[in-house]
Amino acid sequence: MQIKVSSSTEEFREALHRSSSQPRMYPMVLLKAFLLFLAMGIGFSVLSFFMTRQTGVQSAILHHFQSCPEESTGLDRWIKPPSNLIHSMTDEQLLWRASFMPMVKNYPFKRIPKVAFMFLTRGPLPLAPLWEKFFKGHEGFYSIYVHALPSYLANFTSDSVFYRRYIPSKVTEWGKMSMCDAEKRLLANALLDISNERFVLLSESCIPLYDFNTTYKYITRSNYSFVNIIDDPGPYGQGRYNPNMAPEVNLTQWRKGSQWFEVNRELAIAIIKDTLYYPKFSNFCQPHCYVDEHYFPTMLYIEKPGSLANRSLTWVDWSRGGAHPATFGRNDVHEGFFKRVLEGQNCKYNGHNTTVCALFARKFAPSTLEPLLELLSPSIQFGLEMVRNGSVSSTIN
Repeated sequence: MQIKVSSSTEEFREALHRSSSQPRMYPMVLLKAFLLFLAMGIGFSVLSFFMTRQTGVQSAILHHFQSCPEESTGLDRWIKPPSNLIHSMTDEQLLWRASFMPMVKNYPFKRIPKVAFMFLTRGPLPLAPLWEKFFKGHEGFYSIYVHALPSYLANFTSDSVFYRRYIPSKVTEWGKMSMCDAEKRLLANALLDISNERFVLLSESCIPLYDFNTTYKYITRSNYSFVNIIDDPGPYGQGRYNPNMAPEVNLTQWRKGSQWFEVNRELAIAIIKDTLYYPKFSNFCQPHCYVDEHYFPTMLYIEKPGSLANRSLTWVDWSRGGAHPATFGRNDVHEGFFKRVLEGQNCKYNGHNTTVCALFARKFAPSTLEPLLELLSPSIQFGLEMVRNGSVSSTIN
């Protein structure tokens, strides 16, 4: 009996020992498994980080080499005009960019000088079909830029010469500096095309008086730019001068002229880069001093007097009196009217007397479009007749 008890006791102790040692083995197994998974996790993290960096570098390199062909490293980068007139530049950035000017006189490529036709308008161009006829067949010899109210959305079709020719704009007010800002904006956008050599400012009520070839030759062969620099001693001239403009602008330098100018590339750059006279006119030429009649004429008279013809290329009729020239309607459009306009001119061209003085005329109401198109622009027909008679050819040759 004693032996049995002893044996049972031994078995109980062995069982107790087994049961007490078994739980110690489980934590060791779990610990080893945890360490294994931790090592694997760290390994995968390191590998993932390395692969991500390698992939990122490769993507950047690939993107760099893929984008290179899009950027021209040759001369085309500098001589090709912008493919899109819409840009995000501020006025300050635009004027700075447009003021770049090559210092080497001769161009190292074949350059056909173009005339930039710049239309300053509230929005629509009611006489656009007439201008379409004027420009047709002369691609490569002209550029078109239109400044309208920012809210205006043009709806020209892709076959129109005015398609996508509207530039980023701001609101302008007649007789205020915002009008000159708009003109500078037009000049600056046109200067981005290095082939533009001459710059003509027109309104939506302007029409051409001659065919394109005559107009182009007359402008590009002129030794002068067409800007009025009138020394008017009366109340609407010197009477608008403010002594606060001195010493930059003195009374003897004060000039008046038509808003509708034509300038060469050198003078266009001189206008847009000006920071000396701008503050004076902005602060001290306010209604009833109409800044668009005095700012550019006075500044150019001071800086480049020998470059100016002292006349405008745009004919207007002031005979009816008032603050604005006469506006012509449908009943005014007939051959006799244009014959009277063209035959009554006398001026100087490159130092010689001529009867061909104005190339454009204003102000023509939208109602004149139909009769102008029906007559195929009698003014242009008469202009061509004058060319055949030698009046124009003798002037521009």
